[in-house]
Amino acid sequence: MSITTKSLEYEAGGQAYEGYLAMPEGTPKAVVVIAHAWDGQGEFDHKKADMLAEWGYAGFAMDVYGVGKRGETTEECQALMEPLASNRSELQNRLKLGLETAKKESGCDKAAAIGFCFGGLSVLDMARAGMSVDGVASFHGLLGAPGNTDGHKTKSKILVLHGWDDPMATPEDVMAFTKEMTDEGADWQLHAYGDTMHAFTNPGANDPSFGTVYNPVAERRSIASLKDFLGELFG
Repeated sequence: MSITTKSLEYEAGGQAYEGYLAMPEGTPKAVVVIAHAWDGQGEFDHKKADMLAEWGYAGFAMDVYGVGKRGETTEECQALMEPLASNRSELQNRLKLGLETAKKESGCDKAAAIGFCFGGLSVLDMARAGMSVDGVASFHGLLGAPGNTDGHKTKSKILVLHGWDDPMATPEDVMAFTKEMTDEGADWQLHAYGDTMHAFTNPGANDPSFGTVYNPVAERRSIASLKDFLGELFG
């Protein structure tokens, strides 16, 4: 399938953000927004948008940092992520803006969200906050509850794709998350991959001491699960 892509800027509150839209031939089944990892939106997210367009969806890579705000070193990435990780209501506002922009630019009312690492935390927050997404899929995401959505019933279907040896989301974190989702009456599923660390979908991840290691088998399995999940949501 041939796809078309474009980069665009969108803004709110005097802050400009970068978006990347990939469109399939014909009418998309839905728009799927992509939430980036802690280093900011980049080629990794663009490739995922292209993949989604090849599957027949509009893919929109959104941005919660702002134009040109990207990290390379661990310290730079941490400095970008921490202000939003510690202010989840502001993060949720930026995610909602990205979702609204994605729907407008793609012409789609139906939407889902996927995210990687920090982006996994982001899309789970989209579900927790009751945003208009039919489903969210978190890849090696952080699982901690935001604290500002307690008692809110999560309507979106939830798919968590998780490396069991991820030091940033421990088995205890997993159990707390599953209790949270069960207490909220959410439609949730969690796929845990053995002998798999954080960032398992990122070919550039190769730091066992930090807990980030690429795992092509887990990557393939997780992408297959995503395709099935989106098919369940949108036919």
